[in-house]
Amino acid sequence: MELQRSEDQGLPERKGQKRKLEEEIQEDREISLPTGDARRALLAEVTAQVTVLESAFTWRESDRSAAKRATHVLAELSKNEEVVNVIVEGGAVPALVKHLQAPPCEDGDRSPKPFEHEVEKGSAFALGLLAVKPEHQQLIVDSGALSHLVNLLRRHKDSSISRAVISVIRRAADALTNLAHENSSIKTRVRMEGGIPPLVELLEFTDTKVQRAAAGALRTLAFKNDENKNQIVECNALPTLILMLRSEDAAIHYEAVGVIGNLVHSSPNIKKEVLAAGALQPVIGLLNSCCSESQREAALLLGQFAATDSDCKVHIVQRGAVRPLIEMLHSPDVQLKEMSTFALGRLAQDTHNQAGIAHSGGLVPLLKLLDSKNGSLQHNAAFALYGLADNEDNVSDFIRVGGVQRLQDGEFIVQATKDCVAKTLKRLEEKIHGRVLNHLLYLMRVAEKPVQRRVALALAYLCSPDDQRTIFIDNNGLELLLGLLGSTSTKQQLDGAVALYKLSNKAMTLSPMDAAPPSPTPQVYLGEQYVNNATLSDVTFLVEGRRFYAHRICLLASSDAFRAMFDGGYREKDARDIEIPNIKWEVFELMMRFIYTGSVDVTLDIAQDLLRAADQYLLEGLKRLCEYTIAQDISLENVSSMYELSEAFHAISLRHTCILFILEHFDKLSARPGYVLKSTCHVPALH
Repeated sequence: MELQRSEDQGLPERKGQKRKLEEEIQEDREISLPTGDARRALLAEVTAQVTVLESAFTWRESDRSAAKRATHVLAELSKNEEVVNVIVEGGAVPALVKHLQAPPCEDGDRSPKPFEHEVEKGSAFALGLLAVKPEHQQLIVDSGALSHLVNLLRRHKDSSISRAVISVIRRAADALTNLAHENSSIKTRVRMEGGIPPLVELLEFTDTKVQRAAAGALRTLAFKNDENKNQIVECNALPTLILMLRSEDAAIHYEAVGVIGNLVHSSPNIKKEVLAAGALQPVIGLLNSCCSESQREAALLLGQFAATDSDCKVHIVQRGAVRPLIEMLHSPDVQLKEMSTFALGRLAQDTHNQAGIAHSGGLVPLLKLLDSKNGSLQHNAAFALYGLADNEDNVSDFIRVGGVQRLQDGEFIVQATKDCVAKTLKRLEEKIHGRVLNHLLYLMRVAEKPVQRRVALALAYLCSPDDQRTIFIDNNGLELLLGLLGSTSTKQQLDGAVALYKLSNKAMTLSPMDAAPPSPTPQVYLGEQYVNNATLSDVTFLVEGRRFYAHRICLLASSDAFRAMFDGGYREKDARDIEIPNIKWEVFELMMRFIYTGSVDVTLDIAQDLLRAADQYLLEGLKRLCEYTIAQDISLENVSSMYELSEAFHAISLRHTCILFILEHFDKLSARPGYVLKSTCHVPALH
């Protein structure tokens, strides 16, 4: 559950919607910051238009025409974000705000007016463009724009619906969107000015562009503002928004799903109301939209629906969300993949959904996304896989498609992803028993060779030590791993070597305390004081021309070699002096010291000669001590000769250590010129 809580904190953040009014702005045009004479000329032009606006606030046709032209010029200039500061400096904001309202007229005058609604539309449009820069938002609001813009939203109630009325309402909604963008205080001011109820009403307006503009404004106002969210819901926006989800107009359902997403974000009570109002099925339907933005928003919203409610997770899957979400994983759109992995990750935390997601083809694309260079996408995929690994029915599929290798080999960007992957591998390891293990053993017998190898590789890491013999001896898993070492693929060779190293490490650990096989005769140690001591000596060895005094009883108890020498039919049986050829004095002395005391300090300079002597006289305990000392010096340069030494003198522990070293450093060794892995190398015995 700890991992689940951390995921809740990592919820993808929705954004308020800032309108760039793309119908009018040509995004490809070159933008340059005016300097010197150009800036002075621009400022003069702005000042001239401001002067017109300040002097033309009447219903005279000439004034209305001039004001309309002035707002148009300022709007055109404002499309270039680089000159917006100059426009504001020229005093355009107060003049434009003034023209958000109609000039005064005599009471009862209902005669047709010149350019009615046109000047207000131009002013709202220009102010919306200026508000794209956050530093100008407060100035526009402080100049009194909000109340006028909210009044413009109601223009259709006082006039017949015309093209001009539709345009001015849309421009007013767009301006509110830009003014409130990521500005919490202005969002609150819009609500206090009464802007939310008319925007909700406009969701049902006959013109779809107005519907879209109203939804865009509500989307921004709802973002991270609980009071605004509550008022939008209280104004009964949900039924209309849910109807808009079913619109065939992509622009409409994109805005609608965005509003609902911002309403639901961090608001569990509103989420319940949205679901109760019937949003689930149309949101799932948007996963198949031709609009990738709507798909993305729908996937994110489904992830939010599935965040805490287990029943909702099941309902989402039952209603057909899984397949389109999996199809999104193949999209070239990174954000779309990010949102679909987010939704699948939430759904995969429910036991009932896990096998269904894997069975529907979700496992392989999720594993591939672990290679993503996008940290959020990679983490979402890892979290989804963590959920899928919780179901026993998915474990064999995980291993069959190479999932364990991908989890182990992945390069993960953030620590949270690394932790998630480690927990996923732990989950898989805990399930390698019973019917899961039986299925994997079945695959190792009957599946195609690549699958058999993947299973063997995975089990080398995941299996219990108690199952090693069953897997790797009885079911030929070891043969599969050794076969990888002979592959023509360097990657397969390395994978096999690493797996064998892991498996071998589980099977044995070299230690100076490794016990020698027990002697048939109980061991007797006379003690240090009797080493090369003539007292009670009954046999003498001649080593390099020097006498070494010994005691038969101690030698008889030490090894089968001495028992054969003194009890058998050899000539040494009754000899008083026995010559020892081919052994140096210091080597023989150390060997005898071990026989008399049971321990000795073995240094690297004498270890190999002492190993040879210990092997000759069947002193297994001394051999182990020599092997341990030699093993400390194994390197890339000498591992081959050390392996040959172990073979020559039957040094099992040293041989195992050489094999472990070879497997651990297989990539470096295989790159060395002329290196050939010994075909006789075998993995240490599995217990």
